[in-house]
Amino acid sequence: MAKFRKEGKKEIPQISTASLPDIIFMLIFFFMVSTTIRETQLMVENKVPGATEVKKLERKDLVSYIYIGKPKRQFQDLYGTEPRIQLNDSFAKVDDIRDYIATERKQLDESERPKMTTSLKVDEDTKMGVVTDVKLALRKASALKINYSAREVKQVY
Repeated sequence: MAKFRKEGKKEIPQISTASLPDIIFMLIFFFMVSTTIRETQLMVENKVPGATEVKKLERKDLVSYIYIGKPKRQFQDLYGTEPRIQLNDSFAKVDDIRDYIATERKQLDESERPKMTTSLKVDEDTKMGVVTDVKLALRKASALKINYSAREVKQVY
């Protein structure tokens, strides 16, 4: 009988790397599109209260955020444990709110300035006196569109 076996080692063909740059660029593009850049570093504890009726904001680019809450543990040595106001990346006082609103308005187009909304992200354990002071400062700065941030809670009957 005849032997049909070939003598010698069989070589494994090399993997083609021609499509590797395409795959890498697709991954880079995916992560660029799907990630969001954090605008501010949160320096206060901020567990927003729950609400049953929640509505999402339509245009988040027209929203300025004011955070109110107890400073996080690493800032408590410097600022104490009383609720503080955070504007952008720094702690502020109630008197600083007028300047903050003015600079936020300057960053918007003139046609969109009346549509600007101020969102208060207030920790659920914060006393209402601080929130009232912030609301009065916003009223003096003519920022009359105020939004309270909340997390959605299912209503149990």
